[in-house]
Amino acid sequence: MSTIPWQDRPENNNNVMWRYSNNPIIERYAIPSSNSVFNSAVVPFEDGFAGVFRCDNKAVQMNIFAGFSKNGIDWDINHEPIVMQSGNTEMIESAYKYDPRVVFIEDRYWITWCNGYNGPTIGIGYTFDFKEFFQCENAFLPFNRNGVLFPQKINGKYAMLSRPSDNGHTPFGDIWISYSPDMKYWGEHRLVMKPSPFEQSAWQCTKVGAGPIPILTNEGWLMLYHGVINTCNGFRYAMGAALLEVDAPENVKYRTQPYLLGPAEIYEQVGDVPNVVFPCAALHDTEEDKLAVYYGAADTVVAMAFGKLSEVVQFTKDNSL
Repeated sequence: MSTIPWQDRPENNNNVMWRYSNNPIIERYAIPSSNSVFNSAVVPFEDGFAGVFRCDNKAVQMNIFAGFSKNGIDWDINHEPIVMQSGNTEMIESAYKYDPRVVFIEDRYWITWCNGYNGPTIGIGYTFDFKEFFQCENAFLPFNRNGVLFPQKINGKYAMLSRPSDNGHTPFGDIWISYSPDMKYWGEHRLVMKPSPFEQSAWQCTKVGAGPIPILTNEGWLMLYHGVINTCNGFRYAMGAALLEVDAPENVKYRTQPYLLGPAEIYEQVGDVPNVVFPCAALHDTEEDKLAVYYGAADTVVAMAFGKLSEVVQFTKDNSL
């Protein structure tokens, strides 16, 4: 496995997660056409890393682009968007693509994204080399967002988290899980997690949505997620964590009452959409006890945060709703 990006916890910092000192790692004008680059996905690949990046162009058309890096921090993003070929379907219509996630399962890299097909739904595709990409059937009817696959089958089936929504800036959102035998037909939809009551944990009282690919730990699946509060200045997005049962991830064992990371730095507070920390990818090294999270900041740039995997798990248990 490639050595994941890492920076030690700063002195006099007692937070369970801390920001990379050179944030943001990807600026909004990273490629010639871009207005912003954010909410992107990263995985180990060959002797480095590959990623699928949300790049909105200067017409604010939303699309996904492939990129590569040796160290997971310095990225070379293709200047042209990913072109899909037919996978398990001939219907690969797409008005827009945004907020991708990527995971390796069995023999290929699977990509999910918010796909524009008569409204937002969950698009699915795959690649073997991040050069050729194949689009499959959309997973669900519109409207849906934040499709996140588990990295292995559960009880013999593929599993995906999602957040049913509406066609706009959804003022609600629960996390659901669905199962598939073949990555084409999805069912057995089960509720995982709702927003919290305002009085108990207001930062996540409006909506919640799954973030990076869940990580299997001794305490269950570690699911990083975003939570939203609707303030007098609009939505505010922060990052939390939950632990789900291994064989039945619809059951939440623990869930953070305080957030792990909220918008506080200028690049998180100021941008096209202010006050957003939106995690989409996480690299981990169990032996080294390291966790590196990629997140979109203010819907404008990509930033990173780090933590000890064991500490994040313990924090989730010790500070659970």
